[in-house]
Amino acid sequence: MAKKDFEMTWKDITVGCIIHEPGSAAQYKTGDWRSQVPVWDKAKCVKCGRCFGFCPEPCIVQDEEGYYEADLYWCKGCGICAHECPKGAITIEQEEK
Repeated sequence: MAKKDFEMTWKDITVGCIIHEPGSAAQYKTGDWRSQVPVWDKAKCVKCGRCFGFCPEPCIVQDEEGYYEADLYWCKGCGICAHECPKGAITIEQEEK
């Protein structure tokens, strides 16, 4: 006889959100829920890479000129890069959809 819904325990629930193999999370775009974006002011940027080092994703990449920018495919808009920037070259702004 099958259990009724109210008789189910946490052991009966199918586990979700599991990475089954290395690299399989790369297929999930994780920046979708972001409401803010980092914006770089290249005039203030000294290319120190501190934003790159502190980014928890890491979604910050260097462009051809050596400046850093966020790959918005992965960026969550957490603002850590702006907080850690010693020159104030990064600001966090509301994302316009």
